[in-house]
Amino acid sequence: MRRFSKQLCVVGALVVCASSLLSSVDAAPPESRAKAYSTGSFDPFVDYINGQIRQGWEDNEVEASPVATDEEWLRRVYLDIIGQIPSGETVEKFVKDSDTAKRSKVIDELLEDPAYVHNFTNVWTNLLIGRNTPRRVSRNGMQKFLREAFAKNRPWDEIVQDLVTAEGHFEENGAVNYLLAQMQDNDEAVQVTASTTRLFLGIQVQCTQCHNHPFNDWKQNQFWEYNSFFRQMRRINHRKTDPKTGRQVDDYSEVVSTGFNGPVYFEKRSGLMQVAYPIFEDVKVDPEGGVERRKEFSKLIVQGEKPLIAQAIVNRMWGYFIGYGFTRPVDDMGPHNPASHPELLNRMAEELVKKKYDLKQLARWICNSEAYNLTSQFGRKNEIDSPERGETPLFSHMYVKNMTAEQLYDSLIVATSAHKSGQSNWERAEEQRRQWMRQFMVAFDNDSGDDSTTFNGTIPQALMMMNGELTKNAISADNGSYLNQLLLEKGNDQAKIKKMFLSTLSRFPDRRESTSAQKLIGSSPNKLAAYQDLYWALLNSNEFVFNH
Repeated sequence: MRRFSKQLCVVGALVVCASSLLSSVDAAPPESRAKAYSTGSFDPFVDYINGQIRQGWEDNEVEASPVATDEEWLRRVYLDIIGQIPSGETVEKFVKDSDTAKRSKVIDELLEDPAYVHNFTNVWTNLLIGRNTPRRVSRNGMQKFLREAFAKNRPWDEIVQDLVTAEGHFEENGAVNYLLAQMQDNDEAVQVTASTTRLFLGIQVQCTQCHNHPFNDWKQNQFWEYNSFFRQMRRINHRKTDPKTGRQVDDYSEVVSTGFNGPVYFEKRSGLMQVAYPIFEDVKVDPEGGVERRKEFSKLIVQGEKPLIAQAIVNRMWGYFIGYGFTRPVDDMGPHNPASHPELLNRMAEELVKKKYDLKQLARWICNSEAYNLTSQFGRKNEIDSPERGETPLFSHMYVKNMTAEQLYDSLIVATSAHKSGQSNWERAEEQRRQWMRQFMVAFDNDSGDDSTTFNGTIPQALMMMNGELTKNAISADNGSYLNQLLLEKGNDQAKIKKMFLSTLSRFPDRRESTSAQKLIGSSPNKLAAYQDLYWALLNSNEFVFNH
């Protein structure tokens, strides 16, 4: 356990106090509260989004929080689009930029950054196959498919169609890994049906596998009608002989088509058997041989002006960027769970279809919206906007989001150059990165394989942040580390403290923080230890480990 010095305790308490994420905005200076909202975007559809959200504020008699400062907003948009915080130099340059369209320009720049592809490949790999790669599934193959799709900005409907109709070798056609991850022995495509409807259509029909849903309109036959679209496929696992041991080991897996035809049969709770045909939204597909049902399904799910696939991705992306979707959870839409802003959700789905399912355009709309540009702090006039307590989200302030393990790791690297500390060989540095990530995945894993694997303050996570090897290297003064470079630079303590805040919290220290930190460093008999304590406290503050 790290030994705490007096300076560390004092500075740590100061940072935690100063970086409270849910503090009131009532005491904000008038000029901050009066700052006009503008990203510089001239898209009329963004104005429509803003109008719908503002109408919700008016109807519920809430007053929105102020617009986020440039520092707060920049950190947020970097984390959301490219999965890591900005460098201190980037923050300082952005704050000094007087261009009224600078926010909109940053959004466009980040969407063209290769890190955008890397980030969304990580996000969707985890959603499609989980963080712990199932046996006989190629994570590399899945990532290759997604990386190419996001790099080319392929339309979302085409990506989904490829995923649900995929066949072949799990690395030659990486899309098949989605199906392989869901295919369990002798489960009659039950898991594939449940995952496909939840991830791509935003509906949860898995509860109706055995009986009609008690709280909504989903019926048991509906699950099996969807299921019948996925019965014409099976997994083949190939094995090979290990030349060293002579034993049979896994080689590769593939998905192949089968000659299944006719309806499927399921048992009702009464014990009676019932027949189900491949039907989607009242459209029946010929159940006899010769019809490729998955391809028919992929066509049916994109029909109409605002199909479920469009509503589902709009809802999921809004929730990803804002913190909560129009429904809670984002993958359980329907009459039983009405959207907070149904007209807006429908209209965004319609516009996305018109834009040919352009995910970058969807991200632009959301990131340029007023809701996304507000501070995460709130006050008495909008404290009822608290979805975490079960209230309907009004989007009158930004909701605090947990960082994913990947975001936290990559942000630590950006902030501290910890991967370079003491390293002189690129391959050694990359191997160290893989080891660190494995440790992170153990500490952060919740075995659910979904996007809830985030930093939420559990004891293993906290201990890893406080005492892990990555943090140890982060605050070291070894050659190549950020702290080493900082201490070698010219300048007084005040200037160096400012840079430490910029590199970690993406903001300047306030007067109280700067004065206290200077006093503690100046009075310490061991200046290096004092700097390390301050840096440790900043990296372990709530303000660093949460996305706000």
